Formats: sequence, C-alpha cells, structure tokens
Amino acid sequence: MTKKKSPLKKYTVTSLFSGCGGLDLGFKGGFSVLGKKYGQRSFDILWANDFDENACFTFSKNFGDPIVCGDIVQILRGNYPESSNPKIPEKADVILGGFPCQDFSLAGKRKGFAGGRGLLYQSMVEVVKRLRPALFVAENVRGLLSMNNGAAIATIIKDFSDLGYNVVYKLHHAADFGVPQNRERVIIVGTDKKRNLPAFEYPKSTHDNEERVTLLDAIGDLENKKEGELPNHYWSKAKMFPGTQGNTITSPDKIGPTMRAEHHGNIEWHWNKKRRLSAREAARIQTFPDDFIFYPSTSSAYKQIGNAVPPVLGWHIATAVEKFLNKYL
Repeated sequence: MTKKKSPLKKYTVTSLFSGCGGLDLGFKGGFSVLGKKYGQRSFDILWANDFDENACFTFSKNFGDPIVCGDIVQILRGNYPESSNPKIPEKADVILGGFPCQDFSLAGKRKGFAGGRGLLYQSMVEVVKRLRPALFVAENVRGLLSMNNGAAIATIIKDFSDLGYNVVYKLHHAADFGVPQNRERVIIVGTDKKRNLPAFEYPKSTHDNEERVTLLDAIGDLENKKEGELPNHYWSKAKMFPGTQGNTITSPDKIGPTMRAEHHGNIEWHWNKKRRLSAREAARIQTFPDDFIFYPSTSSAYKQIGNAVPPVLGWHIATAVEKFLNKYL
C-alpha cells in the first residue's frame, strides 16, 4: 500500500503597496499568458493594501480578495478608512511589498530619502517587525542601487537586517524570465534568522538573449484588432512630439521598452507608426493575461500597468520562495 503524500502547506501572505496586483498574481499563479501556463502556487493573500483607489478597484475586481484602500502610514497608527476591510493581520508567513519607487527611479527626480514616498519603505519595515514573517520580498527599480552612491540600498538592507533577517538583493532583468520588456528590477528578500533560515536562493533565468520573447510574439495578433475589440484595447491619441520621453517607435523583432507609470499619454508607438500601444498591449508586455481587466479608464490602466511587477517575473520569484519555504521551514 503506497502512502499518500500530504498536501503541501499553504502560506499566508500580507501584501503592501499592492497596486493592481502584478506581484500578487505571480504569487497566486494559475494563469496563462503568451501561450504558456503558470501553475497555482501555495500562497493565500489574506490582506492587501494600496493608496490608489483605481488600482484597489482593479485588484478587488480581478481577485475578489480584500484590499484596504488607504495610507499605510495612517493604518499602522490605527487610523483605518471607514469603508476598509479587516484590520492588518497579527502574523503572516510572507510579506510582499513593491514599495513606491518614483523617488528612487533613474527617470525620476531622484529625491531618495528626501522624498516623502522614498521613506514609505519604512512602513514595510514596521510591518515586518510586527508580523514577523518567515520571509519577505521587496521590489524596486534599478536606480535604488546607485541612489546616494549606494547609501540608500545599504540603509534599507541595514534596517531590515536589524530586525533579525538575512537580507539579500539581486538585480533581475524581466526579459530573462520570458517577459517581453526591457525592465530591470531589484528584488530584496529577507529570511528569518530566528527560524534558522539561510539566505534566500534566487531563481535562475529561463531565457537567454537568443530566447527572449519579442513584441511580435507578444502582441503581433493585436496589431489589426479594432479599438475596443477586446478589454482595454484602447490607446492614447497623444500626438508625436519628437525628442520627448515616450515617443519611441517599438520594434517587432525586439523586446519592448519599459512600461512606465507616468507617461502623460506619451506611451510608445506601435511599430506600424499608425497609433500608440494600447493599454491591452502594454498589459501583454507586462505579462498580464487578457482576462485581467483594468478599471476605470485607459489612462488609469496605463498607470496601473506601468506601476506593476510583471506577473511572470513574480511567478518565478514565488516559485523560488515556495521551494525555499518547503525545504527549510
């Protein structure tokens, strides 16, 4: 008689700075995009939070999971929005947090710790301190590594390390995991020393330079689709202003440019030069499945998509986290 395998443990997740849910979708798994299936992962998102009302609405419509829409700084002081969902949990196995990156971005004003949003990572530090997860994952832009000549990342690492965590970070290129986009992101992972967990082991890339997914692979079938023919397939009507950011003409045989949150209508042009990329095309480039709908408008959809972690990159991180916790916890 063969012994039945016991089901793998489900890990509870608290998600901060969730946006529309790109990283959360990666951790949930169970979606298909660009012709590939990404299986379910063993994570239950019990609580999520973001400040942007449109992103919160998109999150709730697509996941059906509770999300508290409000200022995390106020929430940690006990000041919850009147219409909020249950209070922040007292514990969680995993904490996720793509803390706001605008103040760290190479394309931004690079205020770093002098900017109000740059200090929001400290709210994540406080949540880690209170909930004491086995592991946390934080995501940010490449510019974080060079901010203040490296002092910013060093300070962040120290603050998390002082809580008793092994903290490591690595710069990932999303295209190395099948995301058709020139997008580099820093992934910071901390593992609890009190549980005798070693340092996190990052996933290995799945696509080399010759195997990268091109824009033709990702959005070629949408080129001649009529506007509105599928959800979010609407595009900005902003005219071309040569020399300004966002007026790049994409190439079908290459990966796409970085999908940005703040574009003011100047999202990149389709290679046919007839129009700009649609919000659905931007979502595909970020590896959101076509049944993930963004609300309430095209301009808001562009912003939410640009702010998100590519779900496929999130899925590979989640898979490595699940493997790590199953092995060591």
